[in-house]
Amino acid sequence: MSRPLIVSSQIQVPSSEISLSFARSAGPGGQNVNKVNSKAVLRWNVTRSTQLPHGVRLRFLERYAGRINQVGEIVLASDTYREQARNVSACYEKLRQLILAVLVAPRPRLKTRPSRGSIERRLKSKQQRSQQKRNRRYRPGNDD
Repeated sequence: MSRPLIVSSQIQVPSSEISLSFARSAGPGGQNVNKVNSKAVLRWNVTRSTQLPHGVRLRFLERYAGRINQVGEIVLASDTYREQARNVSACYEKLRQLILAVLVAPRPRLKTRPSRGSIERRLKSKQQRSQQKRNRRYRPGNDD
């Protein structure tokens, strides 16, 4: 039942790295929900994956550290649909989206400096605010 996951033209997760299991779905659904294992649970060991480039794997592990268990697996489940096949497809799509989100490395931030004018405007506004607060103070001898 397991099939390879095609993420992009360069990245493809083989079916041997993905394990699927099925369980009974939660929630309403009548008597059918008690008999049919339509919930799909996908497990993929990120740390042992051979198809993910090193940089992509590091970004994946850093970004989704809270979703990865002690063994190094990411566990995704779907019980949105009543059909098992649609839930399997939903799990595959979730994993595909997670990998796509870390596929491209973020651009490094370029250091910039504020312009002289923006520095002067900021300091001037701070002085005005300070003067405004100073004018509110109580001064003995000034009975206004």
